[in-house]
Amino acid sequence: MIDTTIDMTQNTEIWQLLDQVTDPEVPVLTILDLGVVRAVNKTANQLEIVITPTYSGCPAMDMIEVGIRAILQENGYENVKIKLVLSPAWTTDWISENGRKKLKEYGIAPPEGNVVDKSVLFAEDKKIECPRCGSRHTEMKSQFGSTACKSLYQCLDCKEPFDYFKCH
Repeated sequence: MIDTTIDMTQNTEIWQLLDQVTDPEVPVLTILDLGVVRAVNKTANQLEIVITPTYSGCPAMDMIEVGIRAILQENGYENVKIKLVLSPAWTTDWISENGRKKLKEYGIAPPEGNVVDKSVLFAEDKKIECPRCGSRHTEMKSQFGSTACKSLYQCLDCKEPFDYFKCH
């Protein structure tokens, strides 16, 4: 039978279930907050979830696939296929506004500006807003934070370290 793409208005139950699957590295974000779910397709006997990793080789994707399969099977969707698609490549532009808000409330500075950060090329320090006190008097301590997709910053006003979700 021909695949049918299911959008949010056609089957809110599936999308609501997917919105319960969290990112194992940033547990306040769901996979819908991150924008990694690209499509939901349904045939007569199979449900296919199309996802794009936040970056190639992301170690969280295996756990995300397990989470997707588990929540759907617990709710009666037995024949579930997870399809990993690398193109187009995921970008932080796909993080929802709600996801950006959740990141900030969790203490991680959400991505700012363009997807491509050219400041490194020109030796400019990117001044990221501290998610704790709101100051932009910050400095990068390391290009890599708690995970490869984050940089480690420190606020020079409140002295607190924080992760910045890098643009890509």
